Amino acid sequence: MNNRIDLAKKAPKVYRAMIALDAAAREGLDEQLAELVRIRASQLNHCAYCINMHTADARMGGESEARIYLLNAWEEAGDLYTEKERAALRLTEAITVLSSHEYVSDEVYERAAKHFGEEELAQLIALIFTINSWNRIAVSTRKVPNVR
Repeated sequence: MNNRIDLAKKAPKVYRAMIALDAAAREGLDEQLAELVRIRASQLNHCAYCINMHTADARMGGESEARIYLLNAWEEAGDLYTEKERAALRLTEAITVLSSHEYVSDEVYERAAKHFGEEELAQLIALIFTINSWNRIAVSTRKVPNVR
């Protein structure tokens, strides 16, 4: 499978805006938590390119292999993830898998708000919608993973 189009070359303003949005969304968030969120959203969106990139980045940031491997079953992994991480992952799933029957419930939102201050929660939401945008770019353009 080959890349369909290089968005950075064919829509450079959009691509630069995404880079700026990504940088702004990361501000103030723990990078290890951010990588878990990026990986989980990418798993849900079947984005091989982003799963590969963020898994490698998480490893370089000191994330354990077990936590990376079990991320797609985080709810069943017991206390491998902190309550704060679990709240972030639950919010990630709720925002990523929007449908006419599912939405970000008050329970999911309030659980996240219990672990994140308002500014940090706003940044987390921004990180989640940003990685979802990257996933959609990579999936729609068939961006091929750079296996490291």
